[in-house]
Amino acid sequence: MFDVFSGDGSYLNYISSPLLLVGVLFQLWMGVDALRRREWLWAFFILFFSVFSALLYFFMVYRAESGLATRGFDLPGAHSRQRIKELQAQIHHLDKPHHHLQLGDIYFQRGKLPFAEKHYRASLERDPADRDARAHLGQCLLRQKKFAEALPLLESVAKEDEKHDYGHTLMALAETAAALNQPEVAIQLWQRVLAHHSYSRARVQLAELYLAKGEKEKAREQLREVIDTDPHAPAFDRQRNRVWLRRAKKLL
Repeated sequence: MFDVFSGDGSYLNYISSPLLLVGVLFQLWMGVDALRRREWLWAFFILFFSVFSALLYFFMVYRAESGLATRGFDLPGAHSRQRIKELQAQIHHLDKPHHHLQLGDIYFQRGKLPFAEKHYRASLERDPADRDARAHLGQCLLRQKKFAEALPLLESVAKEDEKHDYGHTLMALAETAAALNQPEVAIQLWQRVLAHHSYSRARVQLAELYLAKGEKEKAREQLREVIDTDPHAPAFDRQRNRVWLRRAKKLL
């Protein structure tokens, strides 16, 4: 951590330097957040080493788990500015539905949901039958809390292929049903997801619905499965499921 009290008069220099002040405040902020999340190793590196550790923590943990990035569903598409410019140029000259879809996916991953919605709708205007465009627009509307609009889009795709996007479309449909206060429908949908996949996202939300009904043993079974399988999952999967693992431990 910054050596504020160095004994050589540098404290006054520290106070007079806005950049250092911002840096140490950011470092303290991330350090406290890591302690709150019980990320002990991160907290050690943040509090006792450089602000660079705090920056790494911000992008790898805090941003991913605090709603600053779109979570839970991995859409395809490159994220570079160059790729966005390429797609914008292709739309200008060709105006094909798949170009709008790809650009919508990029904006979705960047959390720019109104822009994503605009291009998903443009894609569907040009090809109303496109399954990916319908599903991804439904995902986008769900995350904007436009549940009633998302429902028919997600339902239509899940009816055609309940394994679409590796089960993520069906999971979005389950979340939409729960948001529309249809818990029994949501439970059935989560069970259908788990018949083909073993997503922590599905198990935790199913457990929450079981708890709401007072079915504690069923909930405990789902939560225990999340916790027990986490140490054996691939590193990329564990990173993606951190937020669900934490929720599972809290509920259990």
